[in-house]
Amino acid sequence: MKLNSIKLGSRIISKETLPYIIAEIGVNHECSLKMAKKLVYLAKKGGADAAKFQTYKAHLITSKYAQSYWDTKKEKTKSQYTLFKKYDLFEKRHYQELSNYCKKIKIEFISTPFDHEAVDMLDKLVKFYKISSSDITNFPLLEKIASKKKPVIISTGASTLKEINEAINCLKKSKCKDIVILHCILNYPTHNKDANLNMISSLEKNFPKNIIGYSDHTLPSQDMKNLTTAYLLGARVIEKHFTIDKKMIGNDHYHSMDFKDLKKVNNEIKYLK
Repeated sequence: MKLNSIKLGSRIISKETLPYIIAEIGVNHECSLKMAKKLVYLAKKGGADAAKFQTYKAHLITSKYAQSYWDTKKEKTKSQYTLFKKYDLFEKRHYQELSNYCKKIKIEFISTPFDHEAVDMLDKLVKFYKISSSDITNFPLLEKIASKKKPVIISTGASTLKEINEAINCLKKSKCKDIVILHCILNYPTHNKDANLNMISSLEKNFPKNIIGYSDHTLPSQDMKNLTTAYLLGARVIEKHFTIDKKMIGNDHYHSMDFKDLKKVNNEIKYLK
C-alpha cells in the first residue's frame, strides 16, 4: 500500500477516499442479543462500514468508588462500577454470534477490548483493533494489542500530544505499523463549541504518516454538520455512537446517531466528495 493508506477490513483508506464509518453500538444493545443484531442490521442498511461493540468486565476497568463522568441528568447512575456492571454480561459466545452475523450481512465486526483476556478472545473475530481513549497511556495493553500484528485505531480523548506520541511509539516498537489516530473529546455529551475539530488538522501535521479520523460525542443535529466538517478537515475514519432510538433512557443513547442520522451523514459526505 502507498504512504498514508491503511486496510481496514475489505477497504483501503487514504486521504483520497470516502471515510470509513464506524457505527459504535458499544453497549446500546442493553445486553440483548436480539437488539444487538437489529443495531448491526440498521448500521449496515444506513451505510456504515463497521459495527463496533465494547468488551469489558466492570471489575477490571474501574473501582467501586469511581464517580460518573457523564451527564447524570441523562444517565442517573453516579457510579462507574454500577453502570459498567449493568452492561458487561456478554460473553465469548455472544461476540462470536455477532461476528458471524456481521459476516452474513457483510459489515465489519469490531469490539474494543479493555483487558488482556478480551484482546485474546477477540483476536479470531476482528481484522483490526480499536483502542479506547481511556487506555492511551496503558502501555501493557497497547503492547498486548500490538502483538496481534493487526491494524489499530486509537482514540485520543483527554490526552496531550506527548501522550499520543508515546502511545504511537509504543505500538510501533511492538511491531504495529498500521495505526489510525482519532481526534476525540471525552465529554458525554460534547457541546459543539468544545468539539475542537481543528485538532484533526493538528494531528495531520504532527503525525503525517498516519491516517487521521474523528470519534464524535456531540449531540446529533439535523444536518450532522460536525461529522461532515470533520471529513472536510481530513478525517478519513469517523466513529459515532449508534442507537435504535435516541429517546431511550440512559447510557449512550442520548448522544448517539440513529439510522436516519447515519443515512444523512453518508448522503452528505458523498455529495461533498
